[in-house]
Amino acid sequence: MNTPETQKNQAAFLETVDLRKHFEVGGGFLSGPPRMVQAVSDISFHVDEGTTLGVVGESGCGKSTMARLLMGLIERDSGSIRILGQEVGGTEGMSLREARRQMQMVFQDSFGSLNPRMTIEGSIMFGPLVHGVSRADARRRTHALLDRVGLEPSRYTARYPHELSGGQRQRVNIARALAMEPRMLVLDEPVSALDKSVEAQVLNLLLDLKEEFGLTYIFISHDLNVVQYISDRVMVMYLGKIVEIGSVEEIYDDARHPYTRALLNAMPSMDPAHRTESAPITGEPPSPIDPPSGCRFHTRCPFAEDICEKREPELQEKQTRRAVACHMEHPGSGHSQVGSSRHDQ
Repeated sequence: MNTPETQKNQAAFLETVDLRKHFEVGGGFLSGPPRMVQAVSDISFHVDEGTTLGVVGESGCGKSTMARLLMGLIERDSGSIRILGQEVGGTEGMSLREARRQMQMVFQDSFGSLNPRMTIEGSIMFGPLVHGVSRADARRRTHALLDRVGLEPSRYTARYPHELSGGQRQRVNIARALAMEPRMLVLDEPVSALDKSVEAQVLNLLLDLKEEFGLTYIFISHDLNVVQYISDRVMVMYLGKIVEIGSVEEIYDDARHPYTRALLNAMPSMDPAHRTESAPITGEPPSPIDPPSGCRFHTRCPFAEDICEKREPELQEKQTRRAVACHMEHPGSGHSQVGSSRHDQ
């Protein structure tokens, strides 16, 4: 598949090509043959060094599965992951151990991702120690990072996770990820469990750390306001597929895929003149066990035509480094509204 997201980009820190993960479920004497959950289906994208790629979509669209594939926490079925042009895995590629030195992850569950039996100091020191850093250097690094994320080392190093608030634990998780001195952080819903005041503090901390350490981010969230605030580019996923990708300005000011526009129209507004009076998107997402043929969004799309059910739209470029997987955006697709600027929801 040759899309704008798979073309060689010299500035790309991370690239994926046709990344796929299907999970087998069921199977047995009474339940019949096993079935496959198509969690991530042949997605290709890149993240430029020093930028933030926001990833959005409804629950179950494959965002978290994608993150775990990138980190090697689950094994991909097919496709490739490249860091600075070097394949991750394989006999001659970058080892998973080295990839995790380059790329670390911050999870949504700030408590569940910390060992309840380890002190905060021990949790942050663990990674560097495993990778051969001396105990003295690991401790110095830990104390410096705690101080950098706003937690005074003398007060917090000997504490345990249950003694901290959710916001403090997430700061610890960020410090723990940075202790490996990575160049990229994969942030999976890192602020969704925090109240709004703490959320803003953590978001601003992430922006400051990105600039200070020259980091690259993948920021996964269901909150489009947060993604707009922190991202340079945005990738929209639906039922294991990428449906649109582009700069944050392109996505928020001129979304072209009906699903992207529906998500944006569902964003809460404080302006009484812009209240949402009807649901921008109706129905539940189809099961990823048996996704619809053609465009996976056609069962919920108000502009669906026969071509949408019969043929899957490719993720084709609309503008420079912008891609949309919709027949309405592809001349010659056969859709009656190709090129129309009036298909607004």
